[in-house]
Amino acid sequence: MGDGISSFWGPVTSSTEWCEQNYARSYYVAEFFNTVSNVPCILLALIGLINALRQRFEKRFSVLHVSNIILAIGSMLFHATLQRLQQQGDETPMVWEMLLYIYILYSPDWHYRSTMPTFLFLYGAVFAIVHSQIRFEIGFKVHYLVLCLLCIPRMYKYYIHTDDRSAKRLAKLYLGTLLLGSICWLSDRVFCKDISRWYFNPQGHAIWHVFMGFNSYFANTFLMFCRAQQREWNPRVAYFMGFFPYVKIEKPKTQ
Repeated sequence: MGDGISSFWGPVTSSTEWCEQNYARSYYVAEFFNTVSNVPCILLALIGLINALRQRFEKRFSVLHVSNIILAIGSMLFHATLQRLQQQGDETPMVWEMLLYIYILYSPDWHYRSTMPTFLFLYGAVFAIVHSQIRFEIGFKVHYLVLCLLCIPRMYKYYIHTDDRSAKRLAKLYLGTLLLGSICWLSDRVFCKDISRWYFNPQGHAIWHVFMGFNSYFANTFLMFCRAQQREWNPRVAYFMGFFPYVKIEKPKTQ
């Protein structure tokens, strides 16, 4: 919420602000909670990246985890500055990440191996150029929602074709964190005026970040399991310290 407070970054130039008082805790950080709440996203993506590299999953999953890290860093910079350039550095990777999810979800059944990545790469490049020149706040949200919706039918197909209960639980955790995070996001946007009068701000957008960190981790882990099944790597869901899930595989010796 803009309040005219002087700051290190100058006047707000982003097209979007959230329901957190600007520079309430630091002269250098516009939205403190919305900034630091991205740290769990980075840590979870690092865990996923280490597991993907250690077990030599396909490079697409390493790239996916790295994209989660880049997105979280972009979000931190955006919320810390509330500047237009940093907003683009947050929103453009959001679209790129969804294009990567679309590739991972649909590529196994795509008959022409080079056409899909080529098209998605060009699409992402064109979007980045257009987005750097044109501000379209509502249009961006609709566009991003459409990309998300394109992933849901394929995720459901993977879910119903997976018999492993632990893998199905990952998919349910993915859906649950998405729904809970979306409620927090909507509440922060729709009821901001009311929340601003409260003695305590629940920081709905910051909680959304945390939920989305876990959401991405559960989605990535579920997709790694499904892909390992396709490759006949005998995957199973293991649990670090008895509760934190990750995928463990056993590749045939010929691989």
